[in-house]
Amino acid sequence: MNFPEFRVDGKVALVTGAARGLGHAIAVALAHAGADVALGLRDAAEDGGLGAEIAALGRRALPLQMDMTAPGQIAAGVQAVVDRFGRIDILVNNAGVSPGNPAEDVTEEDFDRTLAVNLKGTFLASQAAGRAMIRQGFGRIVNVGSQAGEVALPGESVYCMTKAAIAHLTRCLAVEWGRHGITVNNVAPTFIRTPGTERALSDPAFEADVVERIAALHRIGEPVDVAGAVLFLVSPAASLVTGHTLVVDGGWTVR
Repeated sequence: MNFPEFRVDGKVALVTGAARGLGHAIAVALAHAGADVALGLRDAAEDGGLGAEIAALGRRALPLQMDMTAPGQIAAGVQAVVDRFGRIDILVNNAGVSPGNPAEDVTEEDFDRTLAVNLKGTFLASQAAGRAMIRQGFGRIVNVGSQAGEVALPGESVYCMTKAAIAHLTRCLAVEWGRHGITVNNVAPTFIRTPGTERALSDPAFEADVVERIAALHRIGEPVDVAGAVLFLVSPAASLVTGHTLVVDGGWTVR
C-alpha cells in the first residue's frame, strides 16, 4: 500500500512576501520538508535572518528582489530561480497588502496599490512560474487568500474584493493548467498573529470579538497553522487536489 507523503525533498520553491509573518513561516516549513527556497522580498537585502534559518536546515536559500508592484522584478525573480536551480516546482503567492478604510474613504491610490499587489502581482507571478512549470510538466501553485474572500469584513471592501478574485483565479488556472501536471490551490486564513495584524489585535475588545467569531476553536491562528495547509497542498499527498480553497479559519465562516 502507498501511504500519503507530505515531504517535498528535492523540490524548488519560491515564496513571495517571504520576509516576515506567513511568508517567513511558509518558507521555513518548506525547507524543513526538504525544499530549496527562493525568497521573494520587497528589499532583497532584508530577509530578517530567513536565509540563515533555511541554511541551518540544510537547504539552499536564494534571496530575490521582488517588489510585487514591479512586473519586471517579478519576471526577473522567477527567471533567477530557474537559472539558479534549473527548475521551479512550487510557487506560493503570499505577498499582499490590506489598507483598511471604510468604503467611502478609500483613496484611488490605496485601491490601485491593493489590486496591483494582491491581484496583478499574484497573476504575473503565476504566469511566469506557470510557463516554466508547463515546460517541466509539473508544478504546484498555492495562493494565500483570506477568509475575507468568503465573508464581508467592515472597512476592508477592496481587500475582500481582491481575495474573492484570487479564489476564482485559482479555479481558472487550475482548469487551464491541470493538463500540464500543475495544481493550483488557495489557502484562506482567518486572523493570524503576525506583524501585520499585531496593531489590530492589540485592542482587547477587537481581539475578543475575533476570538468569539472563530466559532469552533476560539483562538487566534498562528503562522504555522497556515504553513501546514500550504505544505499539504504542495505535497504528493494532495496530488488530486486542485482549484480548491482550503479555509483555515477555526470555524469563522461556517457560522
